Amino acid sequence: MDINKISDPQFRKEILSKDSLKFFPTGTVMLDINSYINYIPLVISGSIKVIRTEEDGREILLYYLTPGESCISSILSGLTQDTSKVKVVVEEDAEILMISLQQAKEWLRKYPEWTDFIFSLYQRRFEDLLEVVNSVAFQKVDARILHLLSQKSQLYKSKELSVTHQQLADELGITREAVSRVLKQIETEGKIKLSRNKITLL
Repeated sequence: MDINKISDPQFRKEILSKDSLKFFPTGTVMLDINSYINYIPLVISGSIKVIRTEEDGREILLYYLTPGESCISSILSGLTQDTSKVKVVVEEDAEILMISLQQAKEWLRKYPEWTDFIFSLYQRRFEDLLEVVNSVAFQKVDARILHLLSQKSQLYKSKELSVTHQQLADELGITREAVSRVLKQIETEGKIKLSRNKITLL
């Protein structure tokens, strides 16, 4: 949702009048598993990632949120007064509009544009989750790694990525050793170049 392109002038005025724009540096955990949700994040700049964490500590990346997007899982859990089923972490220094649950509910009643936005988010995130399931169930590790690197490249608008093997392993839900082994294989194939804490897509 591009705030400046909202067609309803009253809705746009209400969003812009909210003194709830906050800055979060990279690595900030905005929301953890089983936490109660008081605010819904709307990304204004930067990016955040949404992760599923298991009890044994394993994690898997579900999707990224970029400017104009929000976390549908947080919205649904918040509106139903349930605890969070995901972990939300700032991927890249971000400005986030923190919308209270009360305000979000009120907008659902008042503004069709907000309702349409929520439904469109639900559809996009459902497609993202289907992609994750397909990746885990049917793709080989090398394809999953290349896909994640491609996502990060688009996110940062750069082919040179500052990322560790452990970070990739955490987001893919596999071991660091497996990631390192496959990255070397992909480098041999001429698709990437590896250096310390950095991967370049070729």
